[in-house]
Amino acid sequence: MKKVGVAILGMGVVGGGTYKILRDRKQAIAEEYGVDAEVVAMLDKVPERLDAVGADRALLAPSIDAIAANKDVDIVVECMGGLEPAKTFLLKCLKAGKSIVTSNKEMFSKSWTELEAAAAETGAGLYYEATTGGGMPIIRVMTAAMQANKILEIKTIINGTTNYILTRMAKEGADYKDVLKDAQALGYAEANPEADVEGFDSSYKLSILASLAFNKRVPADMIYREGITHITAEDMRIADELGYVIKLLAIAKNRSGGKIEARVHPVFLPKSHPLANVNDSFNGVFVVGDAVGDVMLYGRGAGELPTGSAIVSDVIYCARNAEHARYSEMNDIVNKKDIVADFKSEYYLRMNVHDVSGVLADVANVFKKHKVSIARMRQDEGNDVITVIFITHMTHEAAMKASVEEISRLDNVISVENVIRVEK
Repeated sequence: MKKVGVAILGMGVVGGGTYKILRDRKQAIAEEYGVDAEVVAMLDKVPERLDAVGADRALLAPSIDAIAANKDVDIVVECMGGLEPAKTFLLKCLKAGKSIVTSNKEMFSKSWTELEAAAAETGAGLYYEATTGGGMPIIRVMTAAMQANKILEIKTIINGTTNYILTRMAKEGADYKDVLKDAQALGYAEANPEADVEGFDSSYKLSILASLAFNKRVPADMIYREGITHITAEDMRIADELGYVIKLLAIAKNRSGGKIEARVHPVFLPKSHPLANVNDSFNGVFVVGDAVGDVMLYGRGAGELPTGSAIVSDVIYCARNAEHARYSEMNDIVNKKDIVADFKSEYYLRMNVHDVSGVLADVANVFKKHKVSIARMRQDEGNDVITVIFITHMTHEAAMKASVEEISRLDNVISVENVIRVEK
């Protein structure tokens, strides 16, 4: 029987869920995996959080230094969130020879290199399944089950909050702001939802996944990012009528010549696509490998027990494979010039125009000038104002942006209401 002492940093939702699983499944984990995992220390500024999960306050450590120096602690589980002090705390623990399990996608995506260097120096383990996808086991799939493949493409719904909001908008015809308020009331969204709704959370997770897929660090700040705040009930209605759903996707593609596409933004997604049926707070990852073809994973993307499940899985894996500390061999950070900025896509464009002769011809001439080809067009009649909807053929991002800028300046164009990329 392998005995391991576990310290948990941060006893909020995820830390509490982790403790519950380690406590309630202690005997089962020992019997099934030969690992006797005991929580021997905790760190949190709010002692009441220990009370909430039935933990003994005697487990509360006075400082991170006490945990780093505690010989009974083998594995440190970090559930604090944010960049600091989490990064500093983990570096202290790694340098003291403690293996690390973390769910902190922002900190990990920004500090990966430093953490791995510290882990390699002492031989400590570094595990991060819970950073990406909650209870959906995508990290170990990428690191241990896809080695035979060149990863060609990743498309993923990887933020439960935005997926919940978009699902509600689609099903109920509700406005973004109203659903956001509900999501906040239910605890799906933070009081300040920016990290989720503006795509930051998804970009951190995509940074991790793209780096693993392409064996080269893809920093989050190099990823094109666009949130969901501009999505309207009208866009949802039109998408449905045209055979699409709207999802916030994180997309990474392996292009020729060492080029990489990495982007987070809303998309029109055909209802036939496997990711189109990933709803509510669930996550989904669609991976294309050159040998295996299409692979789809689906699961809960957040919550105390789903995320705690991923953390405890890493704890067990770490305990059973302590001599095989997991370090990536990615020494190179992708060059900015190797990130494809002018990627190609199809586009949905919705605009309001005056009901006068020649306005559509003017719009068509702009598209022709920039070599943007129209696949579908629809116009909805109104009183003196017409709503016109276009779906383009595949075209360059730069060409579409230039077209939209010029179209918005036409005399009889009242407004360009929205532009959303279309993925297949």
